[in-house]
Amino acid sequence: MHRLFLVPMLLALGVILTTSGPLSAQTIVNKGFDGLKDGPGKITEVPGHGSVLEITNADATTAVHRSLTLPVDQIRGAPILVNCDISADNISAKPEVWNGIKLMAHVEFPGGESWNQATLPIGTFDWQHTFVRFDIPDNATTVTLMLGVEKVTGTARFSNLSVTLVPKFVQAPPAPADQPIFTGHDVPRLRGAMVHPEITEQDLANFADNWNGNLIRRQLFRMDPATPETDFVAYDKWLDEILAKTDLVLGWAAQHHVKVVLDLHSPPGGKFPSTGSLFSDPKAEEHFVEIWKKMATRYKGNQTIWGFDLVNEPNDDQTAPGCMNWQDLAFAAGKAVREIDPDRTLIIEPPKNGGDTGWQFFNPIPLPRVVYSFHMYDPLRFTHQHVFNPKESSVTYPGIIDGKLWNRDALLQAMQPSIDFAKRYRVQMYVGEFSAIRWAPGADKYLADVTGIFEEQGWDWSYHAYREWQGWNLEIGTDESNSQPSPQPTARFQVIEKWLKQNQKPAD
Repeated sequence: MHRLFLVPMLLALGVILTTSGPLSAQTIVNKGFDGLKDGPGKITEVPGHGSVLEITNADATTAVHRSLTLPVDQIRGAPILVNCDISADNISAKPEVWNGIKLMAHVEFPGGESWNQATLPIGTFDWQHTFVRFDIPDNATTVTLMLGVEKVTGTARFSNLSVTLVPKFVQAPPAPADQPIFTGHDVPRLRGAMVHPEITEQDLANFADNWNGNLIRRQLFRMDPATPETDFVAYDKWLDEILAKTDLVLGWAAQHHVKVVLDLHSPPGGKFPSTGSLFSDPKAEEHFVEIWKKMATRYKGNQTIWGFDLVNEPNDDQTAPGCMNWQDLAFAAGKAVREIDPDRTLIIEPPKNGGDTGWQFFNPIPLPRVVYSFHMYDPLRFTHQHVFNPKESSVTYPGIIDGKLWNRDALLQAMQPSIDFAKRYRVQMYVGEFSAIRWAPGADKYLADVTGIFEEQGWDWSYHAYREWQGWNLEIGTDESNSQPSPQPTARFQVIEKWLKQNQKPAD
């Protein structure tokens, strides 16, 4: 979803690689912007900043950028740290969170691609130092660094660009072949859905009794753009309020024999849908551990809760010096929970926003009673069509999407990192979110294929979402302009219903 039109330029920006051995901690050093004299924008000399690349975009429907192709053979399988000074004038509001000033790496690999980027402000601001880590997978075929302005108006300036090769991630050894797989429940499978934050008792009863769902994923998310991320007093007030509502939901769930995942969508220092400053503010990380202690104390011994999903879709690419990355922060929070409630199941998603590719840079944390989780929305161009861009053309599943044939085999390939992680470490996998927008042609076939794969792998799962936003609602038909419930069961509902009807109710 972070697409820009690519103009690959081999070693553009005059960047060279200096090494003293394979994957050593060396730097891809900036030598100026001589390699991009003919690209968009202009290059000037600014006292105190040297060569400065200045890019202006006057059309908020387009993107203007320059690109450099990094030497993939030398950085494959290792993190790179990109540092850059950036200033801006009059950057307009972002239509989507991933738009705006771009400092981004586009990585292509067999079966997919990723678009990871720094989170940058809007408006006018003086020079500020920005850094972001990009983890390059072992199977990367191309890596393109992109600087520019996307779907906003205004001017961005870039200077002092450097790219440092960080020591390669070391994968933990596999688990013993006879290690039991911990699931945290006593039924063959937990199958359910994400639910609306304001779910009613009637809706929950319908989901449990009529749909036969045995799991709900409850979002704890905060939408309060006026409150600073560093206002932890306001954060605690919000948390107290939403936990009071959660207590009611837990009571209803217990009555209907449904397990609950407590999913922290909005950690301290962040707001839905972003982890915000969680990985750049040590105080936010400290508060993060404290609020999980608080919830562990509040819900100690509550058997209705299947597990604590520590953070929804974590992204630690911009981990600041003095802060823990997700690997270490997840362990710190999990250990704190364990000290209060030794029996509580922990649910942990990988970095890279909870997607499959994050497993390549994450090891199991050294604690028992952990279930691992990822979210499945590949290909996003299909599952989210018209969500971010109502004017884009429709694409069909199965079929050619962005030049690639997407079918069941392609979905299986996309989920291979999760399959490999689960098998290597003998852990239970939980698909916390998956979906296809209801008007996507072939959405029912897509849901049938992904759930079929989940079932083959023995994974627990929760559909996104039950009676939340109308676009995902299984009870509404395929007409994008009609958000009224269908008089007949939709084909998408029937796919999910087939599996839910096989559910067994967990013990109290």
